[in-house]
Formats: sequence, structure tokens, C-alpha cells
Amino acid sequence: MKKAVLAFTLFICLTRWTVGQQIIQYGSNNGKYISIRNTKVYYEEYGKGTPLLLIHGGTVSISCFRKVIPDLSKQFRVIAVDTPGHGRSQQADSMSYQSMTDYFSKFIDELKLDSLYVVGWSDGGEIAILLSADRPEKVKRVIVSGAQFDHSGYTESGKQFIFGFSPEVVENGWGSWVKNYHENAYKGNDWRDFILDLKKMWDEKTYVPYDKVKKITARFLIIIGDRDMISIAHGNEMYNSIKGSEFLVLPNTTHSVFNERPELFNKVGIEFLTKK
Repeated sequence: MKKAVLAFTLFICLTRWTVGQQIIQYGSNNGKYISIRNTKVYYEEYGKGTPLLLIHGGTVSISCFRKVIPDLSKQFRVIAVDTPGHGRSQQADSMSYQSMTDYFSKFIDELKLDSLYVVGWSDGGEIAILLSADRPEKVKRVIVSGAQFDHSGYTESGKQFIFGFSPEVVENGWGSWVKNYHENAYKGNDWRDFILDLKKMWDEKTYVPYDKVKKITARFLIIIGDRDMISIAHGNEMYNSIKGSEFLVLPNTTHSVFNERPELFNKVGIEFLTKK
């Protein structure tokens, strides 16, 4: 996948898509703020049942799940969160996969969630893996899409994008992303500082240490698009590393699973989360 294509898939997460698809409108369901480690974190809730925590990827927001939330909320209490610095949430002092995981761990406690399921996409996938290792008594089932343990998971085009990422690339090639960020961002957030923090996180050589992987007890479904920026080989490595996990490759699908294949994701995802 070339840089322009990846930038486009990230951009469409921020736009409204209505062709034959039921969606939720970002910010339309009485979203709330919660203070975690002196950071205001925005979230929205939909439906009732077992809590299902949705964790989005880098540069985007809750809106990436707008196509899957309607059906998921018929089965679960869907809790979708803007990670710090993203969407409507306040920027944190720093950003790393472990620090983002610590926010979600605290979020679980603040909402007094007894046990829950988690869906993580891209960066949210790494966070979901770490969260399952850190909170095995809480996290029971996990679906990750487009996630990886470390830099070896990227395809060559994925590496080119990650290593070339910068505020200048965003400003010059991402169309209305900057404008959209300012329209939604928490007051005081600075998009350049946010991009630099995100770049620092992406430059971490290891996203999920293997000693964390060994602690996982939750049931896992690993999803990779056959044209993802994460290689199928790495998806298979994750499958072999997480005991008892399941592995699914979606055909004719890029990194943007929740935009391109929402109905298929919901069918597979709901079956995985509800089966005995």
C-alpha cells in the first residue's frame, strides 16, 4: 500500500459514509468525559449487555467504528473511547503503548467494569494486547485487527509510511486532516505536538514485549487484511504466540477493515464474542 493510499484510508475514518450502511454519528449519543491521570478522556456508550471496549488506531477517533457500532450495540454495551490526544480527548504529557494501556486500565476501574471484551484496531490492537496481559482478571475476549508485536510486522510499504511520518507529511499531504483535527480536538491540543508524540510511539522498536504475550489468558481473534500494512506472516506469528488464539485473513481488504468490511467484521466478531 502506497503512502497516498494509507493516508486516504486514515482520512475516510474521519468522514461520514452513508451508502447503504447504518452508522452512528460521532458525538450524537451524549458522550462523556472522565478524568484519568489529569487527562480528560472522551467516550460514548451504546447498547446494553457485556461491556465491549472499542480502541481505535493512531491519528483517528471513535468515528472509525461508526459502521460497526449499530449492530454491536444490539448485543453488547459498547464503550468507544477517544485515546488521549485523539478525537475529543485531551493530550497526555507523553505517549507510548504502555502509557496508553495504563489509561485504559484505569478507565476500566473508573467505570467499575467487572469483566469485558475488547476490540482494538491498529494502535488500538497493540493496546488491547497489552491490556489483556495487564488485566487478565478483567479482559476475557479480544479481537485485534491490523496489530503487531514490533516493527517486523510491517510490510515494506508500511515501514516506508511509519518511518517517513512527520508533521510536514501531514501538513502537505493529508488534505483536510489538520482542519478536522482542530474542529474536534480538546481545547489546547496542538496537532503538531500530537503528531510528534505519535511518531515517537511508532518509532518504539518493540510494541508488545514477549514477556507480556506469555501472560495472556483471554481468548483472542487476530484479523489481518490480505492487503494490510501488517504482513500475513506476522499475523501468523501472533497466532502461534498467543495460546489458543484464532487467526483470520480477510480477502480484498486493506488496513481499513472497519470501513471496508463492517458487515463481515460484525458477523465474524459477534460469533467469536458470543460462542461458548
